[in-house]
Amino acid sequence: LSELEALMERMKRLQEDKEDEEASQEEMATRFEKEKKESLLVITGGISKHFDVQFTAFDDEIVSMDVSRYIEDPGFGYKDFARRGEDHLPTFRAQDYTWENHGFSLVNRLYSDIGHLLDEKFRMVYNLTYNTMATHEDVDTTMLRRALFNYVHCMYGIRYDDYDYGEVNQLLERSLKVYIKTVTCYPERTTKRMYDSYWRQFKHSEKVHVNLLLMEARMQAELLYALRAITRHLT
Repeated sequence: LSELEALMERMKRLQEDKEDEEASQEEMATRFEKEKKESLLVITGGISKHFDVQFTAFDDEIVSMDVSRYIEDPGFGYKDFARRGEDHLPTFRAQDYTWENHGFSLVNRLYSDIGHLLDEKFRMVYNLTYNTMATHEDVDTTMLRRALFNYVHCMYGIRYDDYDYGEVNQLLERSLKVYIKTVTCYPERTTKRMYDSYWRQFKHSEKVHVNLLLMEARMQAELLYALRAITRHLT
């Protein structure tokens, strides 16, 4: 099977499995913890001409000259939310503090109407679809879009109790996970070769939508942490 056909087959199988039998809360929690720990081990790097992931170590304190001239603090950048090797990684339960029920109203209190603008932006990007996957039409891509969005939140330790993270492992291949972490956490390291390496049969518009999803997911994750801290301070 081609990469595209294999992905569509996995989506179909996951949908059938979900209709037949849903995973228990315990199983979903276990799968989240596994995915969360594995996301810490994903190292950003380049992609070879044969599209194999080259795991390249980077010094987080070093920023390329092309980027450093635009920033005041070259050492400022993304840090993993937990150290590798830790047994108990922190988890932010989305049900305890959601954007819809908590963050939206607080940010509107702090800055009038900004909550409506942010919410519209999140919803528009999340729901954007042409109902296509490369050359295939009339395809429901909801499962794939949710996997992309939730994987970013998983990297930030955010868990949705009603989501089966086994879907992430089935739908997002290793090279795509490397690309997601690079774009989300170290965008200055993203290369065209990395962009070309995943979903090679997909249209550019579909792959650009992936980038939009990743950026909006990261922004919402950052907002959730910041607004939860403000809420705790106010109460």
